Amino acid sequence: MNTPHEESTYALLVRSEEKNRTRLETLVYAILILSAVFSIWQFAHQSVAFPIDKVAKAPVYAIEALEAQRG
Repeated sequence: MNTPHEESTYALLVRSEEKNRTRLETLVYAILILSAVFSIWQFAHQSVAFPIDKVAKAPVYAIEALEAQRG
């Protein structure tokens, strides 16, 4: 039969678990996960202008500039 001095470390940890601390840790982890999800969502919806877009529209800009000069 086990005496209190022969308990395993795991049994001691389980017995000494604090309920308020567990709730706080759960809340902190939930906030961290939600902030990571929001950051990824925000980054995914951010528009990016590639330099190739300017090159592709260069002939259009050139034609518009010539028409503006002719007036």
